[in-house]
Amino acid sequence: MDDLIHFLHQLDQCLETAVKTAQTLFAGGIDADPYRGIQIGEQEVERLLKQTPSEPLFSSSVSPSVQNNLHLEVSGTAETSKFVWLQEQFGLDSFDLGVLAIALAPELDRRYERLYAYLQDDVRAKRPTVDLSLNLLSGSALEKLEHRVHFSPDSSLIHHGLIQLIPDPYQSLPSLLAHSIKLDPLVVNLLLEQHSLDNRLSHFCKIITPKQNGKNLPLADKIKHTLPKLVQHHWDAQTPLTLYFHGSDQSIKQDVGEAIALVLNVPLLIANLNNISDVKSELVSTFSILIREAKFQNVLLYIDKLERLQQPDHENQYQDILNLLATQNRVVILSGSTAWKNINTQLQGVVNLSFPMLDVEQRHHFWQKHLEAAHINLDNDDLMDLSDRLRLTSDQIANAVAIATNQQQWQNLAKEEVSALSSESIQVSHLFNAARSLSSQNLKSLSQQIHPKYVWDDIVLANHQEAQLREICDQIKYQNLVWNTWGFNKKQSLGKGLNVLFSGISGTGKTMSAEIIAQELQLDLYKIDLSQIVNKYIGETEKNLNQIFTAAADANAILLFDEADALFGKRSNVKDAHDRYANLEVSYLLQKMEEYEGLAILTTNLRNNMDEAFTRRLQFIIDFSLPNEKQRHQIWQKAFPKDTPCEDDLGFSFLAHNFELTGANIRSIALRSAFFAVKESSIVERRHVIQAIRREYQKTGKILKDNIENGYL
Repeated sequence: MDDLIHFLHQLDQCLETAVKTAQTLFAGGIDADPYRGIQIGEQEVERLLKQTPSEPLFSSSVSPSVQNNLHLEVSGTAETSKFVWLQEQFGLDSFDLGVLAIALAPELDRRYERLYAYLQDDVRAKRPTVDLSLNLLSGSALEKLEHRVHFSPDSSLIHHGLIQLIPDPYQSLPSLLAHSIKLDPLVVNLLLEQHSLDNRLSHFCKIITPKQNGKNLPLADKIKHTLPKLVQHHWDAQTPLTLYFHGSDQSIKQDVGEAIALVLNVPLLIANLNNISDVKSELVSTFSILIREAKFQNVLLYIDKLERLQQPDHENQYQDILNLLATQNRVVILSGSTAWKNINTQLQGVVNLSFPMLDVEQRHHFWQKHLEAAHINLDNDDLMDLSDRLRLTSDQIANAVAIATNQQQWQNLAKEEVSALSSESIQVSHLFNAARSLSSQNLKSLSQQIHPKYVWDDIVLANHQEAQLREICDQIKYQNLVWNTWGFNKKQSLGKGLNVLFSGISGTGKTMSAEIIAQELQLDLYKIDLSQIVNKYIGETEKNLNQIFTAAADANAILLFDEADALFGKRSNVKDAHDRYANLEVSYLLQKMEEYEGLAILTTNLRNNMDEAFTRRLQFIIDFSLPNEKQRHQIWQKAFPKDTPCEDDLGFSFLAHNFELTGANIRSIALRSAFFAVKESSIVERRHVIQAIRREYQKTGKILKDNIENGYL
């Protein structure tokens, strides 16, 4: 701060000389004319007429020795003096430094406001104007005219935003001389060595002291070790380097930025563009402030959520911002969810670094880390299940652990004190539930979520059907072991997902089987009606499908495509453009299904209409036929919950033998008979069941024969 005090002492000497001159010019000062500065009298007019044009107001009676003091000088180095640093960084001369000192003084001591009002002969003019600065810092009329260039738009002071020129509010079109000079807050903080974040940035920025060294991050050595060396080289040489981190895991990208800042031994300035103002006219100026903040505080700048500016309506501002970044000889890290898009800007040589979705080993690392921090113990099999089946970001994993812990405390609050809860009460099912709640928000708006209620004991299937369903579950459970550990990912070019077809008429157990699989795997189940997705307008179907698969990629969900034959019927001969695009829609969905790493189940009532080119690419095809008599008897036995009051013998053998119904029909009849019974008596009787069968037959246009009805009753 010594150089700042020295600087102000020099300013005081300049002002003292100027005041003495002003006292002569103003004919005795304010005491002689109490209205001076408010109104103009005859003496003032006479003085103004005699004054030489453009002559500095305080130069006429100043000796050359005093005159030199008006040009403020600094000493020291950029390491010891902030004024020297500013001078070197922005190419300032002594006149520029004088302007900074004049503008800085009222920020430190309000006595300067009164002095400036006196020297400017205007009680309202408490801030220095361009005219006052020229009068104080110029030795002649010629110098005063030449120094005006220091306030032009391309001057160092204005171009770099070190000062702002504020027009006189009392004039509609004020001259340049009438503009007040306001020192930028960043410059004030720099000169006062205050390291707080500028208020104009606080709503979307934060400065952190790095603690993450990156050594324990589950990343490739090239990013953990080589990247910091590259950044260190450019940082020391003060040469520009722009890194672009792209990927969906925001936390791990920020961890890498923090680790780099730790290597550089500087703070990390993080700008989250999701929180930036949406006013287009302010974007570029805000970024200019952000870049100056990073430079003034000597911090590593990390700009996150860059996709916020990559929208079509921000195209011009985005270009201007990239051009602004190109002028900086600094290291900058940009971060976004999608790959870098080259556009016509001055920003060249961007290093594009991909941070793909965490693999199983990386997810295992973060699950273990956060579970240990929460003192939750899981056996290794459960830990592998979480890591294998749930494709989460590191932040989502941390959040899932916190949610599961708080939810369990809430449920146990009535039984014991929160502080006494044991982490052993947290089961793997609680963590699955918490994780699913975090990863499916986008998919919910595009499909119907089904909450699985059925388990294996609820369904009646042939042995080969149940065996295939269990094989599907096993392929999901052990996919990491087979694909990665056993090396099958090196032998297969297609995706690791599992594509399955369930065929059969309605009510034979297709959706129920999907629910059982979801229950077994502890994954969410989402139903997509393909008949609603297919659009008659060219290109719209692909757009709808892309939205679904994009949302599903982060949802850890099983996708159930219902009414698949609406899109996957036999591909027609190409007769017109619509036929050609209909075939493209099928090919597009096949491609997206192969890319999807989860389980996709398709259902159809008409397997014979399915194109062989499509069915060849499915790993499982399970036919759900009408249940036989034995299976119908088992379904009738399971149709009534154990708490339902029923007469001793409802004649399940007779019902199974005489009524060829699907499982869905039987469950519907059981439910309807319960409503008939609750109205008429306290238990379900045969007459209620036959009445429900009659209603079910009426729905499908069938007639219930009297002899069968009488035989049952």
